[in-house]
Amino acid sequence: MAVKVLIPTPLQKFTDNQATLECEGTNIMELIDSLEANCPGIKKSLCDDEGKPRRFLNFYVNSEDIRFLDGTNTALADGDEVSIVPAVAGG
Repeated sequence: MAVKVLIPTPLQKFTDNQATLECEGTNIMELIDSLEANCPGIKKSLCDDEGKPRRFLNFYVNSEDIRFLDGTNTALADGDEVSIVPAVAGG
């Protein structure tokens, strides 16, 4: 099952400067593990010490925020698109 992952520019140092990757996983947590297997070191930038996605990163599955779905247990299907978007703050 292939899932397209859109990688933000700051994390492309782990992906050989690729903005898009194809990975596998039945949910977001498995996808993060697949990303780590393919791009060693990226998980530390995606997840905190407890293994949860960092607060300043937002994950979207087909444009839907996983915080409003099933979090890291959000199911993925073949052909889904996952976007990793750094949060923007300012004032």
